[in-house]
Amino acid sequence: MLKGILDGCLLAIIKNKEVYGYELAEKLESYGFHSFSEGTIYPLLMRMQKEELITSTLKKSTAGPKRKYYSLTSKGEAELENFIERWNYLQTNVNRVLHYESEPKQSKGDEKIES
Repeated sequence: MLKGILDGCLLAIIKNKEVYGYELAEKLESYGFHSFSEGTIYPLLMRMQKEELITSTLKKSTAGPKRKYYSLTSKGEAELENFIERWNYLQTNVNRVLHYESEPKQSKGDEKIES
C-alpha cells in the first residue's frame, strides 16, 4: 500500500519543479517519511520513467558529476490527478470507518452511519 502512496508523493513533488534523486529523498524526509533512502526512490523513478510518467535530463552540478533531474510528463500529471482522487476517496472512507468503529457503541437500533 505504501508503494502506491510513495509514487503519488513523488509525482506531487516532481510536479512543483525539476528535482534530482537525493533532493527527493530530502523532501520526503522533511514531510516525515524518514525510512526512504535514495536506494528506495531510484527504482521507483526508473519504473515511472519507463511508464512515461516522468522524464529525466542530465545537468551540470556545482559539486561533482552531472545530476539527473526529473520532471513530470502530461501522462504523469494525469496520473497525479488520478492518485489525488483515489487518495481522497480512500482517506474519506477509512476515516469514516475508524471514526464510526472507535465511537462508544450505542444501544441497539440507535446506530446510524452518516455519509
